[in-house]
Amino acid sequence: MTQQKEITRVQELIYEMKVEQVMVKDVITVEPDTPMSDLRSLLRDKRISGVPVVEGDRVVGLVSIEDFIKTLSDGNMNCLVKDQMTKNVKIIYNTDRLVHAVREFDRWGFGRFPVLDRKSRKLVGIITKGNIIQRLLNKLEIDYHAEETQRFQTSHFFESIITDKAKLTLQYDIIGKDFNRAGEASSNLKKSLKTMGIPQQIIRRVAIATYEAEMNVVIYADSGSLTVRVTQESIVVEVVDSGPGIEDINKALEPGFSTADDWIRDLGFGAGMGLNNIQKCADEMNLESTVQKGTDLEFIVNLNGEGKDETI
Repeated sequence: MTQQKEITRVQELIYEMKVEQVMVKDVITVEPDTPMSDLRSLLRDKRISGVPVVEGDRVVGLVSIEDFIKTLSDGNMNCLVKDQMTKNVKIIYNTDRLVHAVREFDRWGFGRFPVLDRKSRKLVGIITKGNIIQRLLNKLEIDYHAEETQRFQTSHFFESIITDKAKLTLQYDIIGKDFNRAGEASSNLKKSLKTMGIPQQIIRRVAIATYEAEMNVVIYADSGSLTVRVTQESIVVEVVDSGPGIEDINKALEPGFSTADDWIRDLGFGAGMGLNNIQKCADEMNLESTVQKGTDLEFIVNLNGEGKDETI
């Protein structure tokens, strides 16, 4: 038996929490015609390093302390914010899972993202790396005692069933392109596994792998299904979709985040996202895909404590 490294509560929270639980809701903004000379006092008084630039209800740019310093060095303090702001603004939606925000920070290297309401597309917040780290620390402190108490109160589901063999099958529908419900199936599965008394570390591995699989269906397919078979020995998860399929499975399994920033690695994320994460969380994984027909993914997590000796 190998020594199993734990998937941390921090990693679990990043998949569990939504951006709206972390973002700053009281957003300070400026208009495009604001003089850059006015930006200095705003950043200093509010102790912030950047603000969204809005025109009506629409975010049209971002201006930061770096933009101010450049303007100051150029001796052009009479110019307007619209002349110095970043216009190609990347945004995040309030209902996105926190893991998506972490990936976007790593992908673009930005210090902050405006957060829009997914339905109205209006600005509802702003999120920074510091917001993520601080909120995670607060959440860890709040959850600690609750998790320790639950560990001793949870009933052992299968131990209470008198039979030679027991198997429970759960099934969830996944709707493609429905980002408001994205992650709902994996979240409901996680709650069910807790009710069964499945060990917390096993639940974390299953929940993270299932979330990755569910998001692949939401993003790429019109529909899919998630079927989970739970026995005394293992949890078998099968995710089937009618999407475009995968042309090169080996390439799809290549780690895509091998150059992750230090702060992301400190949160427990290194090389590998998506399918690579599923492979790391599972004891076994099988992937079959046909172009223009769909994908059938199955992974197994053993309940006997053997198998994985790595973390994501």
